[in-house]
Amino acid sequence: MPTVDLHSKDDYASIYYTTNTPHCNVGGFDPEKPPIVILHPPFLDSTWTETQMGDSRLNKNYNIIAFDIRSSGKSICRPSGRHDSWVDAADLALCFQKLHLPPSHILALEGTSVSCALRFAILFPEYCLSLTLVNVPAPLELKWIYQNIDELIHAACFSEDLEPFQQAAFECIEFLFGPNSDSDLVDDLIAFWETTMPPSRRVRTAETTSLYINGEKNELCPKKYAEALVEQLTGVPDGAVLYEVKGGRSMISVVPGNASIVNNVFFKFLGRLPHHRSDIVPPKIPLEERMRIALKRLSEVTGTDTSSLDPLSSLSFSCLSDEVVKAQTEILKHYQKGARTAFTPTRAEGSPPRRFSQRDREDWSYVEKSRLSVNSNAISVLPERVNHDVERTQKSSVRSEIQSFQSSSTGSDAPLLKGVFSSNDRQTTRRPKSTRGLETQSTMSSSPSVRMWP
Repeated sequence: MPTVDLHSKDDYASIYYTTNTPHCNVGGFDPEKPPIVILHPPFLDSTWTETQMGDSRLNKNYNIIAFDIRSSGKSICRPSGRHDSWVDAADLALCFQKLHLPPSHILALEGTSVSCALRFAILFPEYCLSLTLVNVPAPLELKWIYQNIDELIHAACFSEDLEPFQQAAFECIEFLFGPNSDSDLVDDLIAFWETTMPPSRRVRTAETTSLYINGEKNELCPKKYAEALVEQLTGVPDGAVLYEVKGGRSMISVVPGNASIVNNVFFKFLGRLPHHRSDIVPPKIPLEERMRIALKRLSEVTGTDTSSLDPLSSLSFSCLSDEVVKAQTEILKHYQKGARTAFTPTRAEGSPPRRFSQRDREDWSYVEKSRLSVNSNAISVLPERVNHDVERTQKSSVRSEIQSFQSSSTGSDAPLLKGVFSSNDRQTTRRPKSTRGLETQSTMSSSPSVRMWP
């Protein structure tokens, strides 16, 4: 398993990565192809970048590498309340230098990846050929967003049975992806969380959640923050490019239809830039010296004193206040308590026990279409009774029909967090519905955006 080990006196992390080469390592890069570094969406890992890495336009013409952040996927780390996006940027820089990666095009997919990419470009601009940011987060999260995600993640992490875990996971998907998500995508997401973020591993989930909240989007993914950032990037040659994905919501890099649009825009954008090789050569500046330069640059940007910090420790780049570090440390301790004996929603071999869409089929009263159930309203009758039943049905009063219709039309349950979406969205059930055409229009104030600049 390809990893980069980062160790210092106060920190340890093993960062997993994968590539589009036959043996999934950097040594297989074609030096004639430009390199791309992909940062995965929040709450997911590098396996969810397959939509980008498997795209023939990108796979054929570029060397691609994707990293798992320290608290996600196959990466491991020592839990720390000091973890923020500056720490992720330092992790990425250490990986660049230890793997001898050349300057690369950075593709940051949503939320915390965008925050990490921006900080990486500030501290290590020589490694960035271009930045492509999918859905720009707000500078600060809103309180209602923090409360909703915190409640859903806490409910999933402390679930003692499969049913409440899957329900909390589904409601989290409704919040992050919007209602009416494709049922197959919902199944895949919940199965992924069951195997990688179960209650027994909730400390990692808590660290990832804290990180995500620090960079959460206002109204999930409004375009106004991308527009504001474009205006601030006055030093970009020819100006930054802002592309709006029509009909998209948040997490557009995961939804297949929207992800294909993102890939197409990204591919055309790279085609306009100068060609760069992928020569794997040692960096000119020694590792410790370059990280010390980055710490000095961080001090200039934030106004904090970094002269006494260890440049080889990613945690030295943390910009969280003492109060925030203390609060996040307490959260990690809370999630750590009883985690080893917590519920694990997977079988002994590590596979999920069922798909979320199949949970009703296990109920004794479940009735499949065109079939009967013990609890079904359908009644099997003999042929000679058919005419009699038809006559009786025709004599039913109009009033009873109206009452029946009213009863059936008002019995649905409104979803949790329905206030997140606009009043035009009439989805009222907690059950996921398949929208295979992916033609659902955004109910947000604006559509998600892809912003790029060289």
